[in-house]
Amino acid sequence: QVQLVESGGGLVQAGGSLRLSCAASGFTFSRYFMGWFRQAPGKEREFVAGVHWSGDSAMYADSVKGRFTISRDNAKNTVTLQMIRLKPEDTAVYYCAPYRSPNSYGDPRPERFGPWGQGTQVTVSS
Repeated sequence: QVQLVESGGGLVQAGGSLRLSCAASGFTFSRYFMGWFRQAPGKEREFVAGVHWSGDSAMYADSVKGRFTISRDNAKNTVTLQMIRLKPEDTAVYYCAPYRSPNSYGDPRPERFGPWGQGTQVTVSS
């Protein structure tokens, strides 16, 4: 079955960096647009970044542009989120997920993606 396993989260001071990884299995990874999302306590899950199935293009939420970089390795079925200059407002559980249909992408609403992994906690202290 489809599995998404996120890792790399932790506690970091403001201005620091983290690198999140997502290992995918159970589907043809190279055919799916992949997204990173986050959910802070009491808030809705929000789109952070996404990468085309070929890896040739990416998109970012305005709040993370210039600080986060998404990439993928289709040979290893992994998608990575490099985060620099972290801010306390980046604190959340981070999730990766495939777009629900292969070789397609419509919009970054969370309901367009899935299934979901267990997430990895990122905490940025001020």
